[in-house]
Amino acid sequence: MIAMIRADGTAEQRQLNAMRQRAAARNTDIEAVVRQVMETVRQEGYPAVDRYSRQFDGTEPYEIPLERLDQAVRECPPELVQAMEHAAANIRDYNEKLLSRSAEWTSPDGGRVGRIVRGLTRVGIYVPGGTAAYPSSVLMNAVPARVAGVEEIIMVTPPTQNLSTPVLAAARIAGVDRVIAVGGAQAVAALTYGAGWIPQVDKLVGPGNAFVATAKRLAYGTLDIDMVAGPSEVLVIADAKADPKFVAADLLSQAEHDKLASAVLLTDSAELAEAVDAEIVRQMGLLSRSEIMEASLRDFGCAIVCPNLERCAELANEIAPEHLEIVTERPREVLPLIQNAGAVFLGAWTPEPLGDYLAGPDHVLPTSGTARFFSPLSVDAFLKTMSVLEFDAASLAPISREIVAMAESEKLTAHANSIRVRFPELQL
Repeated sequence: MIAMIRADGTAEQRQLNAMRQRAAARNTDIEAVVRQVMETVRQEGYPAVDRYSRQFDGTEPYEIPLERLDQAVRECPPELVQAMEHAAANIRDYNEKLLSRSAEWTSPDGGRVGRIVRGLTRVGIYVPGGTAAYPSSVLMNAVPARVAGVEEIIMVTPPTQNLSTPVLAAARIAGVDRVIAVGGAQAVAALTYGAGWIPQVDKLVGPGNAFVATAKRLAYGTLDIDMVAGPSEVLVIADAKADPKFVAADLLSQAEHDKLASAVLLTDSAELAEAVDAEIVRQMGLLSRSEIMEASLRDFGCAIVCPNLERCAELANEIAPEHLEIVTERPREVLPLIQNAGAVFLGAWTPEPLGDYLAGPDHVLPTSGTARFFSPLSVDAFLKTMSVLEFDAASLAPISREIVAMAESEKLTAHANSIRVRFPELQL
């Protein structure tokens, strides 16, 4: 089922290049459509949003009353509500422990310096509709924003005929302030520029289809975004002691997302790789979405047999996967070798779905190798900071000549003058 590759410096690189290409191509037709939508909404405002919503979704945008969110909580199975509340509590606890605080101190020159930390004023969360409506994503995006102290959280979701009850319930549990039924590039444009009763936001987070992802990329700079996410991916480093049933199940858990999803096994045991492949075939026959999993594993799945775990770690760092599982006898010994990954899952009893739903760390993670320089979504993403400085004459005087010297070296005489006027001995 999955390609078996013995690492020789060449064969594995061909496979890695194919993985990189899967998300590299940009659909110029989609980009042209989205650019037009964005520009039209920027110029015309809400009438354009209304027109595009009727054209693409068959109805005008509308706001969902908070009472409907309360109703959704009542309509959900109690065990699901309990699970979402548990997840929200864990996400909240995790992000509260990460929360940066304002601080001030006396500098070596005697003045006061520091940093003020503030939550963003208004944040938008995009939630897909249809079969891709995931309540867990609502929690993962909204709860950290709430912990950061964001004043207003606005969720947008396509105005489908039957809005997802679990998604609406998750919005209430997470503390979303407003829910607006509007989707696609027109929703992104409305939140980017403001459109009538749909306000402009400071940051937009959340997954979406190719139109939404393109719109977010084009909106960046007018507002902030979380990231432009690519296809989902999991990489498992496993040794001969790993249980092939566990490894196969975890690879399949990501392959079911999308035909472009990537599931890769790195191991120092050819026997384990063969056993995992057999388990994939067996388990896939018992699961739904087998067509998606088969395509994903055929095109972007593989098992790479390396000479040792150190080489496995080197390849993992080169791939920089969204999810990295270390299923070895002593996973903590492998962890220091890992530099690039969105989230690392240690040991046989820490499967990736634990992170998707309940553990607390966010499941909004960098993909397509961007874990080399991007980080998971967290409370930090919803904060902004301001520097603060306070000097008096006694603390400014000893360093005044140095400031003047630096300003004049840059030929910024007004900068120098700003210091000179305060000290007669420096005036020309």
